[in-house]
Amino acid sequence: MLKKFFAILSVATVIGTASPIMSEAATYHTKAISVAKTNLGVPYKWGGITPSGFDCSGLVKYSYSKAGKTLPRTAAEMYGKGTRVSSLAMGDLMFYAPNKASRPTHVSIYMGSGKMIQSASSYGVSIASTNNTYWKPRYIGAKRI
Repeated sequence: MLKKFFAILSVATVIGTASPIMSEAATYHTKAISVAKTNLGVPYKWGGITPSGFDCSGLVKYSYSKAGKTLPRTAAEMYGKGTRVSSLAMGDLMFYAPNKASRPTHVSIYMGSGKMIQSASSYGVSIASTNNTYWKPRYIGAKRI
């Protein structure tokens, strides 16, 4: 009986020790997405970094800053941060360029289930499919912050 108690206590301790690390990452990614969602419908504004108007990187920078993470200002600078990933997870930054050889000019936040949130010149802050016929051929990769 005492051995079972200590075995359960050991497992609980390991889980309790590991979960803050996992929950911190999950928390700031989820928080950044939530912040971006509260800005749905905000108009696109080139150079915009506030809820009165966002460009793509302004929305991402703003959303992550509210979640406690500091990011550079432009999509190209953001592309230099984080870890490159091939399998997307919620909160990953997705980067797009006019052609595969150029530097990124657009960034969005992956929301899961094939959806991303972005600020695009045609729709402002909006949710789009990652298979969108405009963005899909311009996709150059993702980074995990």
